[in-house]
Amino acid sequence: MGAGKSTIGRNLAKQLHKQFYDSDQEIEKQTGVTINLIFEIEGEEGFRERESRTIEALARKKNIVLATGGGAVLREQNRLALRRSGIVVYLYAPVETQLKRTRSSKHRPLLQTDQPADKLRSLMREREPIYRQEADIVVHSKNRSPHSVVRELIRKLNVFE
Repeated sequence: MGAGKSTIGRNLAKQLHKQFYDSDQEIEKQTGVTINLIFEIEGEEGFRERESRTIEALARKKNIVLATGGGAVLREQNRLALRRSGIVVYLYAPVETQLKRTRSSKHRPLLQTDQPADKLRSLMREREPIYRQEADIVVHSKNRSPHSVVRELIRKLNVFE
């Protein structure tokens, strides 16, 4: 959360002349409701089921850039779909940066807590080893403009061509 996946993904897709998809936005389009409401009604497990179906469908598309929610890597089926479909990028941002970027957001159900910093630390401990294991490319986004991160990503992606 707050690493810049959607912003950087959208800019990267534009530079590469590819279509951009954000799995959370696709879920909202399909359901007609917000991720927050899905969490409220179906819980995290219900949301994760929807997320997995959406990622599986999007991963079959060609010539796209896909941004997923940070918890998508928790399910093996999502990791497999992403690995099969292309190059996996991990946008790293330390917890302090994530907290700064997400502090005023009301659209992040996992952070609707009295202690969002503790929640972000907990999520990082759980998820970061998986992010690093799955990533073909790791890019730090702390204190960087999206344009700078996209330039670095394009340089690193050229190695895969």
